[in-house]
Amino acid sequence: MDLQNKVALVTGAGSGIGRAIALAYAREGARVVISDISEQGGQETAQLIQQATPQAEVLFVRADASRPEDHEALVRAALERFGALHVACNNAGIGGELNPVGDLSVAGWQKVIELNLSGVFYAMHAQIPAMLAAGGGSIINMASILGQVGTAGAAGYVAAKHGVVGLTRTAALEYGAYGLRINAVGPGYIDTPLLQNLNDEARQGLVTLHPIGRLGLPEEVAELVVWLSSDRASFVTGAYYPVDGGYLAR
Repeated sequence: MDLQNKVALVTGAGSGIGRAIALAYAREGARVVISDISEQGGQETAQLIQQATPQAEVLFVRADASRPEDHEALVRAALERFGALHVACNNAGIGGELNPVGDLSVAGWQKVIELNLSGVFYAMHAQIPAMLAAGGGSIINMASILGQVGTAGAAGYVAAKHGVVGLTRTAALEYGAYGLRINAVGPGYIDTPLLQNLNDEARQGLVTLHPIGRLGLPEEVAELVVWLSSDRASFVTGAYYPVDGGYLAR
């Protein structure tokens, strides 16, 4: 159990990748703090954790990841309940408005940047002091394959995810000497509820982008996150790890 006696936090844990990460953290022995803007989704994840790992300790706190005060409250709740914070996966995000740059609304741009990029900064701003007080830890920021390449019609999302990778590398340089490792993960197209409304043609179109010949699974992303969270990755920081079925190798 790679995370025994650790306290781990996951944002956007109400479904999809975040839920899979929370379940994996609990399986590996962590006491888990989960957040989501959806009360229902968060409570469902907490129930799934306790069903899968009955001995697990889990705390759900509803939070809007675009609000700095919610991140501060989330870290306070973790410290009050479990006494420390050792691991965090900043996973919360949205797809955003799909329009060319000239047609993208200012509000659409601001919404996706505020959650997908500023939200990661707000999260780390709250988490880092708590982790330093605990003697160090590991932060994993959820980027995307689109943190490395562009795609037409998703300017806000692409810019935000590129920003997450740069923010991750900068923070890793700043805190590496203090026992705090900070890395980014870049999923390809993953089979989550966000893709459930696609028709067969659109879904197959996404499949063909991955040389491995299928979409990824949330659990496959979670396994990489668990490794980066654990002491097995003790010499890994400032890195970007794709989990993309070969998408970026094209």
